[in-house]
Amino acid sequence: MRYLIKFSYDGTKFHGFQRQNDVKNVQGTLEKVLSDVFESDIVIKGSGRTDAGVHAEAQCAHFDVDKKITKEDINIINRILNEDIVIKNYKLVKNDFHARHDVKYKKYVYKLNIGDFDKLKEGYYYQRKFKLDFSLMKRAMKLFVGTHDFRNFVSGPRIDYTTTIYKAKLKKKGSIVLFEFVGVGFYRYMVRHLVGALVDVGRGKAKVSDVERMLDNPLVEKNLSVVPADGLYLVDVKY
Repeated sequence: MRYLIKFSYDGTKFHGFQRQNDVKNVQGTLEKVLSDVFESDIVIKGSGRTDAGVHAEAQCAHFDVDKKITKEDINIINRILNEDIVIKNYKLVKNDFHARHDVKYKKYVYKLNIGDFDKLKEGYYYQRKFKLDFSLMKRAMKLFVGTHDFRNFVSGPRIDYTTTIYKAKLKKKGSIVLFEFVGVGFYRYMVRHLVGALVDVGRGKAKVSDVERMLDNPLVEKNLSVVPADGLYLVDVKY
């Protein structure tokens, strides 16, 4: 039987999602607990990878197991995980379901604190006292919506850099600035590149036309900022 689980985790406690030797990671931690509880070798397939320091409110993964899962099983697993990872819900899916391949869209939120440094926000917000022009940032943000070659806003080589962003919103609540992106898929450090470019525009370090040029011409040299992982959250995955 194949199950889909939705779970959250605190990115400060893990060296990213992907299974790796010698460092604490989400995939390996979850697989070990699931394997112990179900007395079987469980391998999970996630909706995608998050990098070290990135948080998740609604990551998803599927796995196969030869038994019917109960609510009590999930409660036991969550107690063992001790809130480092919290499974929020689970459901039986078809045997050909795939947590990554069947994604319709994902939603990411990036959190920026432009007010006074708050110790409680350390590791969970990017904190810098920026003076930002939000009208320019919103103009630049609209450019990201649609299907584009995002080569200039991705780290590392890929065969294909094309993807689609359905929605991009900028919200300000007091000293907190929220960047929201909804799209088909996001490549390595992509949201952090997008936010870095928007912050550069807001600070006057780049123009809206610079962002447009980087989207229109994938061969333009990358020269805009990349914000740290601290403030990045995967908040939703839809199938």
